Amino acid sequence: MAFVTGAARAQGRSHAVHYARNGADVVVTDIAHDIDTNPYELGTSDELAETASLVEDEGQDALVVETDVRDEDEVRAAVDAALAEFGRIDVLANNAGIFNSAEMVKLPEAQWDDMLDTNLKGVWLCAKHVGKHFVDRGDGGKIVSTTSGLGMHAAYACGHYGAAKWGVRGLTKTLALELAEYDVNVNCVAPTVVNTPMITGFVEAYGEEVLEEMGRLSGPVNVFHPEDGGIESEDISEAYMWLSSDAARYVTGVTLPVDAGYAAK
Repeated sequence: MAFVTGAARAQGRSHAVHYARNGADVVVTDIAHDIDTNPYELGTSDELAETASLVEDEGQDALVVETDVRDEDEVRAAVDAALAEFGRIDVLANNAGIFNSAEMVKLPEAQWDDMLDTNLKGVWLCAKHVGKHFVDRGDGGKIVSTTSGLGMHAAYACGHYGAAKWGVRGLTKTLALELAEYDVNVNCVAPTVVNTPMITGFVEAYGEEVLEEMGRLSGPVNVFHPEDGGIESEDISEAYMWLSSDAARYVTGVTLPVDAGYAAK
């Protein structure tokens, strides 16, 4: 069974459907409401229900649990609900995240807090509570989290996002060491720009020129087809599927770039 955060749409929805297509029942979670410091709309309850329907279309069971990953009580309750429904969790897909912009000297504290709480603390809280289940069960498990190309390079005008995504990489390595004796693999995926509502919402809020300037100042452009401006959620899901499979049983503590060559230069 796969536990997927940020599953109302985009990458999270794609991951949920791919896990189902590969034979897993899926718990689909999302905050399902907006965050005041984030300038675009987040996924909704209706979209989360639609993800569950798509999982069921693949012949697997789905459980919907609206969860704010910033809140430990909500995360604990979601994991408990998953275990009550399915008896076990095999994979944690730590996908939930937000993306917004400000230069560091102009960034409001609340915007920093919401970013770090969602994109880093939320990853830790989910790994903590699913990880406890893995340790108690003692027969292995997989944790895959989403970092970013901006977790590998400077992040102009979104250093709070970069700090969180660099943190995901460090957390991944520590969890990989601590959970190895329980046969738990812990890895993360680093996408380049992905064509999702997060990116379109960002562009609507700040303008295309801000995204382009971030790309110019933060690091190299994509090597493959840079004119396309992004890759698709399914490309990230394929990396998640491999890292969640027995084919990657000896892969742990790594960051897998799926970035069209962004990190190659």
